[in-house]
Amino acid sequence: MTALSAPSRPASEQLRLPLERHAVGEAFVVSDSNAEAAAVLGRWPDGVGAVLALHGPAGSGKSRLAADWAERVGAAPLTGAEAALIDPQELEGRPVLLDDADHADDESLFHLINLASSGGGALLMTSRLAPRRWSVALPDLRSRLDAMRTVAVQAPDDAVLSAILRARFSERSITPADEVVDYLVRRLDRSGDAAATVVERLDALHRPVTRVLARQVLDAMDAG
Repeated sequence: MTALSAPSRPASEQLRLPLERHAVGEAFVVSDSNAEAAAVLGRWPDGVGAVLALHGPAGSGKSRLAADWAERVGAAPLTGAEAALIDPQELEGRPVLLDDADHADDESLFHLINLASSGGGALLMTSRLAPRRWSVALPDLRSRLDAMRTVAVQAPDDAVLSAILRARFSERSITPADEVVDYLVRRLDRSGDAAATVVERLDALHRPVTRVLARQVLDAMDAG
């Protein structure tokens, strides 16, 4: 199969670059759950290849890692749903971040991969699943995804989850005791979303955040 051309769309439907999206300002905690991904992105593009897929579960910090990379290299940030709306001429030779890449249509994704591979740019894609598990119909795209370089981020470990909780509390000017954070880390699901939810619910009670209150909130969350 020959390389596909980019879908032709009216100018009124195309997105213009650069798109303004800024990374969260808090420090990123590197631990066993994300150290390999952080190291790879810290030196990529590194001459090994122009396309890299970063994958991991929801709330694992992959979008934050990708956003930090995009800010460092000046990448154009897109989501998979936006891939078909962008003017490909604006991406030629540029680094590109494609978040939720598995949501991009086959033709747009195939074109972006080819563009990065041949045009001197770079393409970092993020998704929950590894590319080999994405559902695609184009055989050439399937072969590219199966052979693609990948790096995984694991669910947050204790160190990362603790840092996320402290950051979410700090946003609300709450400084809980260490024992409260440790208790939450032991009981929470391993995701940034779970951390944000429990902090929001604790704050909504307008009471001192103690271990007793944390247990009550977690029990209520578990009960549905």
